[in-house]
Order: sequence, then structure tokens, then C-alpha cells
Amino acid sequence: MELNDHDAVKECLRGNKQAFEVIVDRYQKPIYNLILRMVRDPEDAADLTQTVFVRAYEKLKTFDPRQKFFSWLYRIAINTSLNFVNQRKHTVRMDHAASYEDMTAHDQYEKAERAEKLGEALMRLRPEYRAIVILRHFHDLSYWEIGKILDVPEKTVKSRLFSARQLLRTFLVRLGL
Repeated sequence: MELNDHDAVKECLRGNKQAFEVIVDRYQKPIYNLILRMVRDPEDAADLTQTVFVRAYEKLKTFDPRQKFFSWLYRIAINTSLNFVNQRKHTVRMDHAASYEDMTAHDQYEKAERAEKLGEALMRLRPEYRAIVILRHFHDLSYWEIGKILDVPEKTVKSRLFSARQLLRTFLVRLGL
């Protein structure tokens, strides 16, 4: 069944549960990756991804078809991640998912070291700053799209991103990068 997002939502609202499977298949990996960057734990990210899709299914009636579906779904994912991070007040160790093929042992070590420090610096950011950095630099979303997802004005996105980058730079310098 090849449905676009809006048609899949309509079908779900009519009671066709297979249409929601189309949505899950389409967005499960990007939502998981987004959440993983927010919480830095694969098991928590998998659990939260399931939570996001359950919430999306439960709230499908509230989706405004004039919006992009992925923005609506990303907002649920970001809010779920932020709630989780705010409830869990401790820092999480980064997991390296980088590919090390065709690299020398020294290059592999340096890449892992940089990834660890970047992850540590990201985790030091307040969750709302971390979310903007991740959406902009890891998911290549526009300021407008980020604003829609986080429900803040575009100017606020730009301001927070500027502040987040400054803080990230400070943290990275302190960590030796």
C-alpha cells in the first residue's frame, strides 16, 4: 500500500490500521535517530520511539492536514524526548555509531575521541538548545520547520541556535577540541 502521509492519516481515521503501518515504516528510522541524538541511549531511544508512535496514533484526530505530517510527528518526538531528558537529570554516556572501515587505528581512535567529546558537549546543552542543534545540523531542517516542530517563532529558533552554538563551542574548547 503506497499512500502519501495525508492519505495514510485519512485512512487511519477511517479505521484502516494498515495505513498507520505505512506511517510507522516511513518514519520509524528518522524518529529513532532523532530521539537517539537527544537521549544518547539506544534502548531508551527505542522505547521512546514506540511511545511517539502510540501518542501519534492516539492524537491523529488533532493533525491539521494543512501542515506537513513529518513536522507534526517530529514535534511529538521532540516533546517526548524533552520530557524524558528533563525527568532523567543525569548525563548519559555517548555510544559510538561511526563506521570505521578503511581507517587506520589512529584515525579510528581520533574519530571516536571527537565523537565522544561532541556528544559530551551536546549533552551539556540545555535540552531546548540540544533539540535545535540536532534538528538543524543532524536533520538539516530549516528554521521555519524547526519553529513549527518546537512551536516557537523562527526568530526564537535563530536566537537559540546562535546561543547553542556559542555554548557548544565553549564546551568543545574546554574538552580540548
